[in-house]
Amino acid sequence: MADARAPAHVSSRPDAAREAFAALLQRHRGLLLKVVGTYAWQAQDREDLAQEIAAQLWRAWPAYDPARPVSTWMYRIALNVAITWVRGHSRALRHQEPWDEERHDIADPLAHDPEAGQQVELLYRFIHALPPLDRALMLLYLEDHSHREIGEVLGISEANAATKISRLKQRIRQEL
Repeated sequence: MADARAPAHVSSRPDAAREAFAALLQRHRGLLLKVVGTYAWQAQDREDLAQEIAAQLWRAWPAYDPARPVSTWMYRIALNVAITWVRGHSRALRHQEPWDEERHDIADPLAHDPEAGQQVELLYRFIHALPPLDRALMLLYLEDHSHREIGEVLGISEANAATKISRLKQRIRQEL
């Protein structure tokens, strides 16, 4: 039976709560991997960031409102943690190569169209060079989230999300 003070998704039994949370992380593993891969390029950094995001999600789990989409809640926390992590590691990140060819081998799926593969690679390089908030915007935009959803996840208005995305798309057209 769930604790009367806790939301319905949080059991009063610690093992049940951990199992429910682990299942949630597994169901949304792809979302977390995208965020981690967007903000951390080295294997150890990706592992550290993933652990930090999972820890923060666990801390926030009892306050999650099941009436809201879980993916929005997870994106918001994951992106906030990732942005904070990047800011805290900005000095080290400036001195590392942000492009790991083994990790970002995107030419293979597009081998039949080398020009398209090259364009996708340029887009990924462009995204990796963006400031953390703009990276989050592009990640959510490329995932086909609406301006409203993007604003909700990032804590900005729908109009602000639309404006920022429009400006980023204009930069992409100019730079690529």
